[in-house]
Amino acid sequence: MTFGETTTMERTVAARSAWHAAGRPDHIAVSCEDREVSYGELHRRSNRTGHALRAAGLRKGARVAYLGRDSEHYYDLAIGCAKAGTVLVPINWRLTGKEIDHILRDSGAELLFVEREYTRTAERVAPELPNLRGIVAVDGERERATGFLAWKGNQPDTDLADPSGEGDPIIQIYTSGTTGLPKGAVLANRAYFTFHDNMARAGVDWIDWLPEDRSLVAFPGMHVAGMSWFMHGYAMGVTNVIMRVFVPDEAVRLIERNRITTTFIAPAMLKMILSERGVGPDTFSSLRKVVYGSSPIGQALLQQCLETIGPILVQMYSSTETGSVATALPAEDHVPGSPRLTSCGKAVPGTDLKVVDRDGTELPPGEPGQVCVRLAAGFLGYWNRPEATAKSLVDGWIHMGDIGYLDADGYLYLRDRVADTIIVAGQNIYPVEVENAIAEHPAVAEVAVVGVPDERWGETVAACVVFEPGQRVSGRQLMLFLRGNLADYKIPTRYESVGSLPRNPTGKVLRRVLRDQLSQPAPEAQPA
Repeated sequence: MTFGETTTMERTVAARSAWHAAGRPDHIAVSCEDREVSYGELHRRSNRTGHALRAAGLRKGARVAYLGRDSEHYYDLAIGCAKAGTVLVPINWRLTGKEIDHILRDSGAELLFVEREYTRTAERVAPELPNLRGIVAVDGERERATGFLAWKGNQPDTDLADPSGEGDPIIQIYTSGTTGLPKGAVLANRAYFTFHDNMARAGVDWIDWLPEDRSLVAFPGMHVAGMSWFMHGYAMGVTNVIMRVFVPDEAVRLIERNRITTTFIAPAMLKMILSERGVGPDTFSSLRKVVYGSSPIGQALLQQCLETIGPILVQMYSSTETGSVATALPAEDHVPGSPRLTSCGKAVPGTDLKVVDRDGTELPPGEPGQVCVRLAAGFLGYWNRPEATAKSLVDGWIHMGDIGYLDADGYLYLRDRVADTIIVAGQNIYPVEVENAIAEHPAVAEVAVVGVPDERWGETVAACVVFEPGQRVSGRQLMLFLRGNLADYKIPTRYESVGSLPRNPTGKVLRRVLRDQLSQPAPEAQPA
């Protein structure tokens, strides 16, 4: 087998772990805060984890939760769960006790692994959870007497029999819960292998990993983006350099010191890195490919990236449900001024795209509707939510929750989330379109647009604006700037100057937070 090809039996985390351990045992698999673990050692550690899970009485399909930041221990647990046939449930450490309680209760997690920093939160919710058998503290090597290392005890490091199969669930990641309570999206082993196979068969390297790569894992592993980036790199045998939490100056240090060759990052994170003092082309000389996602890249930021990093940017579009890459905008399409920069690319090999109306009828190019994706990845449905699964997964097509359209060449252009669409007097308004127009003003650094209640029109458009340092314009000036660039009904009627936009751990703007803040009637004197 070559690194670009797999077979059915090898499309599992357990099989790939054994294969790497046999073929390149001394190659570094994980580097975190100067601690390094080779593929051989990670295989042995995760085997012991798998045996310990089974010794604890967990059966195949049992849920195992993790609350904490990224580390070599987290990925040891993730791989060990796959080997034991159990399902990992990562929990965002930024959540409140109530939100953590919901995930533990909904998943029915039987064991909770938690970093000591968050044990008090875990202990507060644990007594009310009937399925939870216990809490295991996850410590560093310095505390061998207690915690994760002690919990493993003297379990053997031999391979486990009957691990998870290609189509078996191995991870359950909870959606961000933009509407209602978060749902657990269940993904199978194959989510981390079919993408490589399809790209290799098509001879396409838009997004790729090479065995000699040093990959920076900047997204948190409790999010689908971070876990997928790690697992895809792990599948190909790269060295994964783990960030416990994203800090821009630390990212710069790791890129320089570790000679990072590839990474996945959000545009907002890229902007922060490029704003660090002393950053220049030499800082990024080791990089061969930078993949970004969660939003398109602005013209000004793209130009800065091309000048400082080089023509090596690739955009990808995915979701928790796809579990893998759905579309990609290759590096050659990152041309300043190109209209394709506002797209998220075209379907990657092995993926089908379509856009449908409310009745499920496929729409022709140019007409916006709900984006649907069909790919042989790993979405098995939402945990214990058959109705939600039936709504999201229809005849093999994942309904993405995004509004967009395809052009004649198959490039996908997103307008917005279905839930974020603003309806003013029956007219659909897509926030991204309005945001792009406002962002063209030279005084605007960032902007987010939301719909707020309006007695007359149902909703009205409100814009939250972050201005460039030392610059500021009034709401009236922004309105005048937009006239002629947007239809009158799309122009915001309310403008708020804010110091920053609220974001989730992956950099996405939390529009629901802004809606809540702006749900009160607009003040008479608009501060922007």
